[in-house]
Order: sequence, then structure tokens, then C-alpha cells
Amino acid sequence: MGIILENISFGYNVNLFNNLNLKINYNKITGIIGKSGSGKTTLIELIGGLLKPSKGKIIFEDFHNCRKNIGIIFQMPEKEFFNIYVDKEISFALKNFNMNRKRIIDVIKLVGLKEDILNKKIKELSNGEKRLIAIASSIVYNPKLILFDEPTIGLDYKNKKKVINLIKTLKNRYEKTIIVVSHDIDLMYELCDDMIILSNGNLVLSGDTISVFNEIDILNKYNITLPRVVLFEHLAKQKNVKLLKSKNVNDLIKEVYRNV
Repeated sequence: MGIILENISFGYNVNLFNNLNLKINYNKITGIIGKSGSGKTTLIELIGGLLKPSKGKIIFEDFHNCRKNIGIIFQMPEKEFFNIYVDKEISFALKNFNMNRKRIIDVIKLVGLKEDILNKKIKELSNGEKRLIAIASSIVYNPKLILFDEPTIGLDYKNKKKVINLIKTLKNRYEKTIIVVSHDIDLMYELCDDMIILSNGNLVLSGDTISVFNEIDILNKYNITLPRVVLFEHLAKQKNVKLLKSKNVNDLIKEVYRNV
């Protein structure tokens, strides 16, 4: 089961997408990467219903494509807040969907924040807290599909890890379908189960992440930066060094030192 894009075309004066066909699997974290202008953000806006294709259709095989089933966290979500106070911002969605207010407390705990943050003004929060509040506001109504556009941009290492772990929890514990757009190739390689690679609106590759990044010649052709893990493994292969498979470069480095 999944999200099927059939013959999608979209553009303004000139089409960015022309007869794009694609399937995104449910209950997976799917990454979308490509150079600037490749169509990454446009694609998630089409999937999220913010844009409508000029041709083709998007099929959700297991749920209706409606606002309640889709949560979207924008690239700079702190610019999208509607309210002054955290409590009001998160409860805004609940009013639209007539949901129990207890959900606010539950979601604050889920994103790793303390309950007293609800009484604060959004302008008083750190960048990391603002990002987590934006996520809380988008998942408080329990959507089935969550779309992230550059979720870790502008965050320090500590807050990046918080967001990454939260995304993994949403998928592993709550069985959410998640789509992530990011320029951080190492992050995407570690985080995502599946990968979509775009170039100027064209689908270059799609499939499970490890298989996609094994297509080194194709990736080089489209100037897609390789994850450090893949480069490391490629070099090790040339040197006839056998390594355990990992999606995290730090784990690979530790493995090398254990075998020196």
C-alpha cells in the first residue's frame, strides 16, 4: 500500500513535472533529494494538497487525501505560526478537528518538551524549541502522513538529533508514513528507508536507500553528492577491507579502528 502518482504534470509557464510516475510506500521514511530547482519542495506540496497537478492524479491507497490525514512542517516553520502563545498555537488545530485537549499534553511529551512550555510566548523559545513546537502543531491531530521540508536546517547538533530521533519514533512506534526533503545527504542516508532522486523535475532513481546509493555512476552523472558512508565503503572495497554494513559514518570509523 502506498501513495501513487500517475502521470503528474505541473508547472506555471513551463512544466516542472511532465508525466511523473512514482510510488511512495506507507509506514516508511522516504527521502527526496536533488539539486536546487529539481522539484523537491514542489513534489511534497503536490502530495500535501497545497498544489494541484495540471494533469494526472495522486492516489492514497489506504486513506483519504484530506487535511486531517496530512501534517506538513515547512522549511522555516517559525515563520508560519499564527499565535503568540505556544498553547494557542498547538490548540489551533484541535479546534478545527474537534479533538480532545488532552492531546496537547500528550504531543508536548512526545516531542520531548516540558508541559510548562505551553505558557510561553513563541518569541521566547530557542530555534530548536520552535522547530519542535511546529512539529507538535502538525502532529497533534494525529495525521497518517507527515511531510518535512528541511527539518534540521538552522539547528545545532543537539537539536538535530532530537528532530531525527523524533522522526524515527513517529515511524517506528506510531507507524506514520513520512516524507523528508533535505540537502543533508548524510542525514538522509542514515534516516530514510527509501529514496527518491530528482533532477529538473525528472525522476532519476527511486527505491530503498542503500540500493539507490549503490548506483554511483548515475549519481555522479547528475552531480548528486554521495554520503560519506558510501564513499568510505567504496574506498574500503578498493583496499580490500571488509566492513560491517552501516548507514552511520561514525559507526564505520569505529569498525575500522577495531580491525586495525
